[in-house]
Amino acid sequence: MDYSQLIKDAPNDGTGVLKLDPYLTPFKEAIKRRYAKAQEWIKKLDETEGGLDKFSKGTERFGLVVQPDNSIIYREWAPNAVQAALIGDFNHWDRKAHPMKKNEFGVFEITIPPTADGQPAIPHNSKVKVSFFGSELPQSSATSSELTGQITLELPTAEWVDRLPAWIKYTTQDLSVSPAYESRFWNPPPSERYVPRHPRPKRPQSLRIYEAHVGISSPELRVTTYKEFTKNMLPRIKGLGYNAIQLMAIMEHAYYASFGYQVNSFFAASSRYGTPEDLKELIDTAHGMGLQVLLDVVHSHASKNVLDGLNMFDGTDHQYFHEGGRGRHDLWDSRLFNYGHHEVLRFLLSNLRFWMDEYGFDGFRFDGVTSMLYHHHGIGTGFSGGYHEYFGAEVDEEAVVYLMLANEMLHKLYPEVITIAEDVSGMPTLCVPFALGGVGFDYRLGMAIPDMWIKILKEKKDEDWDMGNICWTLTNRRWGEKTIAYAESHDQALVGDKTLMMHLCDAELYANMSVLMPLTPVIDRGMALHKMIRLITHALGGEGWLNFEGNEFGHPEWLDFPREGNQNSFWYARRQLNLTEDPLLRYQFLNNFDRSLNLCEEKYRWLQAPQAYISLKHEGDKVIVFERAGLVFVFNFHPTKSFTDYRIGIDVAGTYRIVLDTDTKEHGGHARLDHGTRFFTEPIEWNGRKNCTHVYIPCRTAFVLALEETLDESQK
Repeated sequence: MDYSQLIKDAPNDGTGVLKLDPYLTPFKEAIKRRYAKAQEWIKKLDETEGGLDKFSKGTERFGLVVQPDNSIIYREWAPNAVQAALIGDFNHWDRKAHPMKKNEFGVFEITIPPTADGQPAIPHNSKVKVSFFGSELPQSSATSSELTGQITLELPTAEWVDRLPAWIKYTTQDLSVSPAYESRFWNPPPSERYVPRHPRPKRPQSLRIYEAHVGISSPELRVTTYKEFTKNMLPRIKGLGYNAIQLMAIMEHAYYASFGYQVNSFFAASSRYGTPEDLKELIDTAHGMGLQVLLDVVHSHASKNVLDGLNMFDGTDHQYFHEGGRGRHDLWDSRLFNYGHHEVLRFLLSNLRFWMDEYGFDGFRFDGVTSMLYHHHGIGTGFSGGYHEYFGAEVDEEAVVYLMLANEMLHKLYPEVITIAEDVSGMPTLCVPFALGGVGFDYRLGMAIPDMWIKILKEKKDEDWDMGNICWTLTNRRWGEKTIAYAESHDQALVGDKTLMMHLCDAELYANMSVLMPLTPVIDRGMALHKMIRLITHALGGEGWLNFEGNEFGHPEWLDFPREGNQNSFWYARRQLNLTEDPLLRYQFLNNFDRSLNLCEEKYRWLQAPQAYISLKHEGDKVIVFERAGLVFVFNFHPTKSFTDYRIGIDVAGTYRIVLDTDTKEHGGHARLDHGTRFFTEPIEWNGRKNCTHVYIPCRTAFVLALEETLDESQK
C-alpha cells in the first residue's frame, strides 16, 4: 500500500492510523501516548546526543575503537562498578597495567597509544577482557540448563570479576577447554579485510525469502562454514527463484542448540562458521546475485550467562535488564531488556546500525516481538482479537516505543530496508508507518497459517477439509498491513514437531521416495498436497513468501542440534540437500515445483497485487477458485473426484492457458492436464464474475491460468 498521501495529510499526533482503521478510535489516547513517548525520545536525543543518527552510531564511541593514528580508545558503560581495567594477551592479563577512568555517566574509558612502530598495541585476534571491581557485587549461584546450555557462575563479593566487553565484535569458543566464550580484538590489517564489490540490491516488491541457518547447510555431520554457504547455497537459493535470504543464528550465542536465540555477544558474528570477513563475503556475493540478506535479530531477550554474556555485567542484575521478575523470561530462561533506559536504547539501536553498516545486511526479521509487546510475553495468553488486548495495561509501552524508534531510525537512514515482525498476537498498527502512529514494520509473519495446516493434517480426514476455513485463514489479515505467508518455517522442522511432508508421509519418506519403486498412495497423496498447500499459501496468504531451508523439497527428517540429550550428535543438525540431486529420488520433483512456483510469481507478481478475489469455495467438490494479479488459480482438494467440463468464473474476458501445474511429470505428477489447451471465456456471469470458462480439474491438483498474450515463447 502507498502511504504517501496518508502521511502527507496525517495529523502530527500519531492518529493518522485512524484513517486506515476507524475501529481504533476508542483507543485514540493510547495511540497518541505511544507516539508522544517516541517523539519525546527523539527530541531528547536531538538535544543530548546530536540526534538519532549520531546516537545509533554507538560503535564509533563504545567498545574498542581504533583511531587514525592506531591508538585504541576503549569505553564501557558499567555504572555500578567502582573500578575497571582492560586486560588481555597484550598486557599479560595484568589488571594494574591499563586501569580505566569512570565519568559521571558511569562510562569507563582508556586510551592505549600505538606501539613505537605505529601499530595498534593490541594485536589483531588477541584475547581481551574487561575486569571490574565493585564493593557490592552480589552472589549468583552456578546453574546449567539443558534447554539453553547457559552457565551462570558464582560472583565473589568485593573482588575483581572479568567480563567479555559488551560491544566486542568477535568471540571464540573452545569446547575442549570450556563452554565459555573468549573475546578477541578483531582488527585485521587492510590486506586481509574483505572489501565489498557489489551495491545493495533494490528492495523487491515481491519478497520471496529463503530462511536459512549456515551451520546446517550441508549433508555432512559438522558445522557448515560461511564460505561453504557462499559457494554451495547461494547459487541454489538464486536458482530456486528466491530474492532474499533470512540468516538465522548469526549473532553469537553460547549454545548451538538454542538455534541462535540465546545471544551472549550482540555485536559478534558467530565464529562457529568462520570469521567476520567470511560473513562479509557471503553477503556481498549474495548482493552480486541480486539477493537481499536479512538478519534474524534477537532483541527480545538475552542469554542469562554471566561469564560470557551481559547478565550481571557490572555486578548488578539491572544494568541492561529489568531487575527482579520483570527482567526474566520464565519459559526461555533468559534476561529481558529495559527498553526505557537511555543506554540500553543506545546499545540496541547501535546494534541494528552495526549489522547494516559493518556487514551490509539489508534488513531484519525481529524475533519474539510478541514477548516484547506485552508484560505477560504471550505466556498462557490467547488473543481473541479484541482491540482492548492491544492497548490495555498488559502492553509494555516502553518496548513498543523502542520498536517504533528502531523502525523510524532504520527507514530514515536506509530507505530500502526491510523489517519483519514475528508477532502472533495480531497487534494493530504494527505494520503501519511511524508517521501515522504505527510501530513501523514493513511486514508481519502470518503465524496462524502454519498452525492451520498442521491442525488440518492432524485432525481432519481429507474429505473433511473445510475450504471456507482455509480461505478465511489465508486472507484474514489487516488491511494496509503486509503479511509474509508461509506454510511452515524452522519452528515446524524442529524435533518434537513435524514438517508438512513428515505429517503427510511419515515413515514412507525413507522407503518409497525412489522412482524405481511403485508410487504408493501415501507418497502420491503427500507430494500432491505438499505442492498444493504451498501454492495456495503462496498465492493467497500474503504480500511476501517464506520457506525454511529444506522444506521446499520435503526434507525427510527433523532438525535437532547436538546436545546432551542426543549424545551431541550432528545427525539431525544438517540438511540433506543432496537428495534433490539424485535423479532416482522423488525429492527432485518437489524441488522443481518450488522453482516453478517462485519463477511464476516473479513473472506475474501476485505478491505485490491486491488481495485475491475468491469466486468459489465449494465444500462438496473441495474446489477453490480465485483471481489475483490477472491470474486464475484453480484447486481441487478432493481425494478421489476429478471434474470434467467444470465451469469457473473469470472476471477478464480472453483466451487463457496453463502457466503452472502441480501435476506435471517435472513436478512428480501424472500429467493429466494438456498444456496446449486454450480456455476461451464466455460472457456468462458465474460466481460473481463477468465471464466463465470450462476446465478439467483432476483430483488433488492445482493449476494457474494466464491470459495467452502474457505468455512468453517458452510457455507457448
